[in-house]
Amino acid sequence: MDRIGDIALFLRVLDTGSISAAARSLDLSPALASQRLKRLEDALGVRLLHRTMRRLHPTPEGLRLAGEGRTLVEALDGLAGSLRESGGQAVGGTLRVTMSASFGRQHISPRLPRFLAAHPGLQLSVHMSDQQVDLVREGFDLAIRIGDLDDSQLVGRQIAANPRVLVASPDYLARRGIPAAPDDLAAHDCLVLVGSRGRQDRWQLLDGAGGETTITVTGPLESNLGEVLRDAALEGAGIAMHALWHVAGDLRAGRLVRVLPGHAPPETGIHAVMPDRIFVPPRTRVFVSFLQTEFGSTPHWHT
Repeated sequence: MDRIGDIALFLRVLDTGSISAAARSLDLSPALASQRLKRLEDALGVRLLHRTMRRLHPTPEGLRLAGEGRTLVEALDGLAGSLRESGGQAVGGTLRVTMSASFGRQHISPRLPRFLAAHPGLQLSVHMSDQQVDLVREGFDLAIRIGDLDDSQLVGRQIAANPRVLVASPDYLARRGIPAAPDDLAAHDCLVLVGSRGRQDRWQLLDGAGGETTITVTGPLESNLGEVLRDAALEGAGIAMHALWHVAGDLRAGRLVRVLPGHAPPETGIHAVMPDRIFVPPRTRVFVSFLQTEFGSTPHWHT
């Protein structure tokens, strides 16, 4: 097991980029981490890392160990967890999860105490950001991501549907008029999200009968944070495209109203995303199962 632990340490060094950072993440001293890496190199009879002033770089042998060793370490970790689980032991360890700040704050955060109460042996480390992070490099077990998945190296399980709507405040529509057709959006102030795929100013709308329209929109405000666009829409600055979970409360309260209700953007999904592993750790499985049960087939924001 010492050899597997040393390989796991080596992988963490590659993921974090330094021995010190890897040591901190594993509650080791940098000196002990260095000794263990030297022990691994001596046991294998090869140099695994090139050390420069700024960064550590794997040797060809180190790259091979990283490629084949990661699968080994993750498989053993998952197998050990499964054996503990089947033996009646409570799920334990630290689950590191990253998620969208807006969705996480509104819909995941209030549920976390209930999850922890059901699994007292678990610890949660929650990272909230609207910037997409590299799960393997940053050492996360799981991510909650909104929209289409585009990383073939990850495994995704849908926890809820993600319908989207066009919204505006009653004040804005009273001043500027109510669009009657998608083409009318060209004459309106539209609030544009700038995401990982660039400026999302081409709005695709479906009419429910197989028809599809794509409109290029313009407006006075763009942002990479949906909260900014929601705030602007509430204050009457224009029309915004939002996930229903984000604005359901505003729609129920009448602070926002749907625009072009017969023409909806394509529905996407809300997914629990994890690295592609042979064995998924029990701590990850129970959290995904919890979320799927919590949100079910019809989350409360649909009502």
